[in-house]
Amino acid sequence: MTADSTRPAATASGSFAPLRQPVFAVLWAATVLGNIGSFMRDVASSWMVTELSASPAAVALIQTAATLPIFLLAIPAGVLSDILDRRRFLIGIQILLAAVSASLLLLARTNTLTVEYLVALTFVGGIGAALMGPTWQSIVPELVPRSDLKNAVALNSLGINIARALGPAAGGLLLASFGAAAAYGADVASYVFVIAALVWWKRPKAEASALNEQFFGAFRAGLRYARSSRELHVVLLRAAVFFLFASSVWALLPLVARRMLGGSAGFYGVMLGAVGAGAILGALVLPRLRKRLDADGLVLLSSVLSAAVMAALSTAPPQWAAVLLMLVLGLGWIIALTTLNGVAQAVLPNWVRGRGLAIYLMVFNGAMAGGSLAWGLFAQGVGIPTALLIGAAGLVAISLVFHRIKLPTGEADLQASNHWPEPLLAEPVAHDRGPVMIQVEYQVRRQDLPAFIEAMQHVARERRRDGAYAWGIAEHTGEPGRVIEWFLVESWAEHLRQHQRVSKADADLQAQALRFHIGPERPVVHHFLALDAASAASAASAASGPAQAPAHGHAH
Repeated sequence: MTADSTRPAATASGSFAPLRQPVFAVLWAATVLGNIGSFMRDVASSWMVTELSASPAAVALIQTAATLPIFLLAIPAGVLSDILDRRRFLIGIQILLAAVSASLLLLARTNTLTVEYLVALTFVGGIGAALMGPTWQSIVPELVPRSDLKNAVALNSLGINIARALGPAAGGLLLASFGAAAAYGADVASYVFVIAALVWWKRPKAEASALNEQFFGAFRAGLRYARSSRELHVVLLRAAVFFLFASSVWALLPLVARRMLGGSAGFYGVMLGAVGAGAILGALVLPRLRKRLDADGLVLLSSVLSAAVMAALSTAPPQWAAVLLMLVLGLGWIIALTTLNGVAQAVLPNWVRGRGLAIYLMVFNGAMAGGSLAWGLFAQGVGIPTALLIGAAGLVAISLVFHRIKLPTGEADLQASNHWPEPLLAEPVAHDRGPVMIQVEYQVRRQDLPAFIEAMQHVARERRRDGAYAWGIAEHTGEPGRVIEWFLVESWAEHLRQHQRVSKADADLQAQALRFHIGPERPVVHHFLALDAASAASAASAASGPAQAPAHGHAH
């Protein structure tokens, strides 16, 4: 979600305006029901593993099984959400998740449920969640007008927190009253509504384009962008260290409820419901907090709140106090999630947002999965209270250390600039032909070369983010000040996509370098295509026709 997407309805007119769109309203309501069912299933699985095994590592393994697939499949999922029919893809995923819950229902009814089955089916459910996340986020702009987009994202966040508040409590009550099969059965029923809503949605067919990305090309483009974006690196680093330590409370919470607090399944559901209620409260107070704290301050506040809850839980407080602590945990958790997610979205341009967010989700879930397993094994050795205390101390310490690495403000204009002229061609070029070398010729005064090279380093990162896999700069040996910038792109189609990807912020970076150019005209751009035997023969055949001008153009 965006950084301001959780603003409460009371403070913004039209916050519920997206619900006037029938398709969005139906899918939103179905999603809330589906998430309630998912939380029911999660509560049942987390509690059942405590009955089937006394090992803290086994309990933590459920959390790992749920989050590890998202770590492994986040980027492929982000790519698939861009190249497949999203409606059909979502229907297939929902059928897969319904099959997982139906299998759990059957095993619970026949009393054949084991830790191994729980972990395996939770892992398959995690695969479904990994595939669904980026796709579900990406369909929102299709369902509402652009003016309602932020409100639609806010409503999605509200829906998740409503489900988080109701689902665990309902699942715990069903589990305590009728057994695990009832909770799993309720989850299966919820998928009926979600699938029916997706089938009812008549999504217009996307028009095919010659520049539509294929899976592996899109995959590589996403990785290149992530590798070259320093702002994204900061977000990923801050998220990783926070969730690595904060995962301790989630990994050990079922054991805290059962062993330390002596609670039942119903009580565990109430605790998780309180987390959801705290998250809703956090969404309401967050706009006020943003006026007083920047993103770094909000993450630090979340760390302190979460650590305080962990330390208090280590003392085995009364059950009523534990429920109040869960409210605080939900408050701190939503502050961190919203802030880090919002910054991630703010630093990503539209063309790579799904893949960038998928990488963020990979880091988030990887930290949660690895952290949960590690804290479970650690608690097995030192005890649950000690593990919680060390986790709390570590969370505060690591947050203070990394507080010095400031999160980006995300204020750059990432809208496409469309300022880069289309290349001039002597003849049509096959889109799959490549690699392509682009050369840009500058004339720079010798005394300006150090400043020019410094400015070009920023341009280099921009080129790599937008699709270049190699970049360099060189000076002519016979003409001092004649400088060539060159970069390589894997195909002609990918270079054409570069023209569409350059943002207004990128154009500003290019302008900073361009001010050192002293030539009578703008720098000249040359395009060179790799030659092999087949392409050389084609070029020779073309040469028999009328003479053609080489492909070139003026710099952007």
